[in-house]
Amino acid sequence: MNENKDKMTVLVVEPMKEPYIKDIGTDLKSMQSAVDGDIQAIYPYDDLVAFVCNEEGKISGLPLNRAVYDEDKTMIDIIAGTFLVTGLTEDNFGSLDADLIKKYSDMFKYPEQFFMVDGEIKAIPIKPSIRQQLDKAKKEQKTAPQNVNTKNKDLEV
Repeated sequence: MNENKDKMTVLVVEPMKEPYIKDIGTDLKSMQSAVDGDIQAIYPYDDLVAFVCNEEGKISGLPLNRAVYDEDKTMIDIIAGTFLVTGLTEDNFGSLDADLIKKYSDMFKYPEQFFMVDGEIKAIPIKPSIRQQLDKAKKEQKTAPQNVNTKNKDLEV
């Protein structure tokens, strides 16, 4: 945990990546830079943490990142774009302690893919083996011939 009052240790959660620890400035500009825009803080849990995200992430079309669930494992929100998990002090954002870093690193360990089922948005974690398969399929799709002529003049139909 960072003891410098001008810096704080946060967990950065980017779309389609595992979370990582980073020291950033405690000033507004540093947080805005980290989430690429004006910030919004949400406080979904009893822990002394805030999720600091881009205030206009959803409406500006940032990629959906992670779902937020209540204690019953019901999805209550989806955060779009990169967000920070910060600690809270008496009057500001602050560093996360080691226990909270572990808890939220585990919570957001796997990127999520979102899809619609019967009018509801669902999320599935993309574990490394699945992610590798998706990356392979995307590469194969990019390298596949685009205009393949399937007609063979020697065959009669």
